[in-house]
Amino acid sequence: MECSSTSPAFFNLLWLYAILGFLLCNWVHGFEYLNATADHNLMPYAFSRPPPLMVGFTFIHGAAAKGAVCLDGTLPGYHIHRGYGSGANNWVVMLEGGGWCNTIRVCAYSKKTRHGSSTYMEKQIPFTGILSNKAAENPDFFNWNRVKIRYCDGASFSGDSQIEAAQLYFRGKRIWSAAMEDLKSKGMRYAKQALLAGCSAGGLATILHCDEFRELFPMTTRVKCLSDAGLFLDVIDISGRRTSRNMFGSLKVWNLPQRCTKRLNPILHSITSVKTPLFLLNTAYDSWQIQASLAPPSADPHGRWHECRNNFARCSASQIRFLQGGFIGSFTFTFTFVISNSYNLFVFSLSLSSEAGFRNQMLYAVRGLSKHKKNGIFINSCFAHCQSERQDTWFDQNSPRVRNKRIAEYVGDWYFDRANVKAIDCPYPCDNTCHNLVFRGEFRLDNLTVN
Repeated sequence: MECSSTSPAFFNLLWLYAILGFLLCNWVHGFEYLNATADHNLMPYAFSRPPPLMVGFTFIHGAAAKGAVCLDGTLPGYHIHRGYGSGANNWVVMLEGGGWCNTIRVCAYSKKTRHGSSTYMEKQIPFTGILSNKAAENPDFFNWNRVKIRYCDGASFSGDSQIEAAQLYFRGKRIWSAAMEDLKSKGMRYAKQALLAGCSAGGLATILHCDEFRELFPMTTRVKCLSDAGLFLDVIDISGRRTSRNMFGSLKVWNLPQRCTKRLNPILHSITSVKTPLFLLNTAYDSWQIQASLAPPSADPHGRWHECRNNFARCSASQIRFLQGGFIGSFTFTFTFVISNSYNLFVFSLSLSSEAGFRNQMLYAVRGLSKHKKNGIFINSCFAHCQSERQDTWFDQNSPRVRNKRIAEYVGDWYFDRANVKAIDCPYPCDNTCHNLVFRGEFRLDNLTVN
């Protein structure tokens, strides 16, 4: 399935993702947005199920008065489908992902897309996975009030600044506050149970806002948080540099919260300091991080990782060892780093050898969270990114499994305290239930744009 802008397959893929509502985020000037997906397993699934529920767009009431606007100054919004029956007073609030814009140039592009302007957002989107209204697809949350807050601030609902000369508004914190006030006025203040969730950049926002979300409700309300693909590692890439650190180190004008700018390892601190029960859903071989942080084209001038980067099945034995825990040739050294850039957000302070491998560093990063019974962990050995909103990965007959249980089952068990959930998959290639992502060609803005 070639993804050139003129091929028939491109238009098929465009139509498919418009129906499913999953975000194909673009690689802008060497940096890919956080939700890029191109899945060979998705096409047969799309034609085997009835059409998903389509939910309309609602502007956030009172946003303008609060200065809560998207990158381009347009009003933000969300999609909401009301609960009923036993779920009438329960809420799932999903924070959309869509990447960080780290430079004025990238942000200027973003404000002309649905990630920076409500002008370009879909008027209706499908509710699937954890947002589905069907018990057969979403057994624990199908009849809850389900909300998806659209992402248009470029910084995980956390900035509060603007650049007049470029007409850019970084108002994520205000959008978050305005959205919560609006939803409370629509009944969320009376919730008996609530779940804050998010994917990718939205998954990171879930971690950052988790305790704030808890404070919106009385202590009698069960409140928990689910971060899907929101755990980003500051890894050494295949060239020995830190692509992700360089990217996020340029975030100097977004006026991020002090908890993000005053810590040497803010995201690790944020995870371990979250008081509200938190569930981390990640893959051990996150496809976005492999493409954008671990083996980006900028770190691979000779193209040795091109095939592996786009299709895990074409990785060599040495490349798999590097992803697992090993080395490539002479690329073996011990490193210790302390983050000195106060504006870095997606970072970890680790003391590891490169032989630890990407998967092992992921497991190392969650070790503190896993010690607490209140928290949940699901890390499967798949090459994917975001699994809670996709029906085929959330809860389907052939969904990914760890110890013969699907993601939706683990999340439900954790949320309702039915079980202590610490599900960590065996290393690749032992898991044959994965829905792995396969990319065709370099995933760049100049050869694929999906609106």
